[in-house]
Amino acid sequence: MNIIHWSHRAERHSVPGMLKIAVLGAGRMGASIARRLLAAGHPVTVWNRTAARTDPLRAAGGQVADSPAEAVAGADVTVTMLADPAAVDAVLFGPGGAAPGLAPGACLVEMSTIGPEAVRAVAGRLPDGVDLVDAPVAGSVSAAAAGRLRVYAGGPAAAVARVRPVLEALGAVRHLGPTGSGAAAKLVLNAALLIGVAGVADALAVAGAVGIDRDSALDLLGGGPLGAAVARATSADADFPITLADKDLGLVLTALAGAPAPLVHAARAALAAAPDPTADIATLTNGELL
Repeated sequence: MNIIHWSHRAERHSVPGMLKIAVLGAGRMGASIARRLLAAGHPVTVWNRTAARTDPLRAAGGQVADSPAEAVAGADVTVTMLADPAAVDAVLFGPGGAAPGLAPGACLVEMSTIGPEAVRAVAGRLPDGVDLVDAPVAGSVSAAAAGRLRVYAGGPAAAVARVRPVLEALGAVRHLGPTGSGAAAKLVLNAALLIGVAGVADALAVAGAVGIDRDSALDLLGGGPLGAAVARATSADADFPITLADKDLGLVLTALAGAPAPLVHAARAALAAAPDPTADIATLTNGELL
């Protein structure tokens, strides 16, 4: 892959040309992204399957559409932030879907975590003249609100350049290479994150067995090789439900195609043992599973 250095101009408050943006998916991260783009001066139309979730965005100045097709009418850039490949397929290509309404010259920015193969399949089904940039992100909801996400982009260089002002409103942008490269990077990062958090849980179990209290153990671990995982496991504002983490590790295992990855399997087993699949992954380290 050709690596292009990070750029970061997240404090920019206006975009030349006032690109019209549609955001499909108003969960916690999708809503934060839409709100950030509104604050940057873009006209934003949002759609969400559960319509009530769009009410705060309407109050913030966004337009609300009744269907994905309505949301993308006239949009220069369409952002999808959805749960899984099936949701992306339904929202783009199902009844009332967005894809047929994407005009030549428009760009679809796919920010969901669906894996590189699914991204390339979506790209192959778009109307002629519509580009796809896969641009999953790393960072919490608070990072999205502050424009401090890390954005991993894949796609044609010209398409990435065209949507870069939009992506830079969200945070630091790294173009990793052709279509699917951003989605591939997100699988690598999520595999490392989930293995790390599961490792913190095991280390805390060891601490309990040898008489080290939890707070002391976290302090010790925070200064060692698991420091970043400890920071994530003790975060108060992150929201990565166990059910979505399990979906992501499923994508990782599909990509591995049977190659040995014992720590990925162990992390997925830890997720499967969690009592509440809707809870954040930090609950893996709260002692209930130890």
